[in-house]
Formats: sequence, C-alpha cells, structure tokens
Amino acid sequence: QVQLVESGGGLVQPGGSLRLSCAASGTLSVINAMGWYRQARGKERELVAVWSTRGSTVYLDSGEGRFTISRDDAKNTVYLQMNSLKAEDTALYHCSAGTYYSGTYYPAKWGPGTQVTVSS
Repeated sequence: QVQLVESGGGLVQPGGSLRLSCAASGTLSVINAMGWYRQARGKERELVAVWSTRGSTVYLDSGEGRFTISRDDAKNTVYLQMNSLKAEDTALYHCSAGTYYSGTYYPAKWGPGTQVTVSS
C-alpha cells in the first residue's frame, strides 16, 4: 500500500506562487511515477504534471512555463511549483502515485487533495 499526504495549498493573490508537496510512504517499489491532477468546481478533472523515473512532464497547456514538477528522492516527496497563478488555477489539487509506461501515466493511488484558491 502507498499512502500520500499533500500539503501547501491555500489562498494566494493572482500573480503569486505556491508550492504543493506530496509525501509518499509505504510500499514505494510498486510505483515509478507520481502526478498532480486538479479539479475545479463544475469541471472535469485534468492532469497537471507527472514525474516519473523517465523524466517529468507538465501536461496542462496553461501550465507550461508556470508550473514545474520535481521530486526529492530522499524525502519521497514530489513538488508542484506553481508561479504566476491565475484565478482559473483555482481548484482542488490531488496528488497521485502509479506507473508510467509507454508514454502514459496510470495513477493507482490518490491523496485527499489540497485546495488552491487564487483570488484578490
């Protein structure tokens, strides 16, 4: 079993930055990737970024140049650095853990989520 604990969400003004953290524990040998999804109210969940042993990718078009995903191996923690935040980035951000194979991410475990609200 893999457990995920997210942190770092909150209220930030437009143009500000936040860094979300996701600490993984448990049987980590079964995963080779971790990712962030987000879901805004009334909208479908969308994939934001994925870190894998093969590299990192920001999938969110609007996140290109603003979002970065990274991992601290010693802490088994994945970070999502979000800069130049916009109101439309407001959402519940979920961390996930799973496998990355042949260019596709397969999440298997989810964290409860951390709320990000961008508002003046």
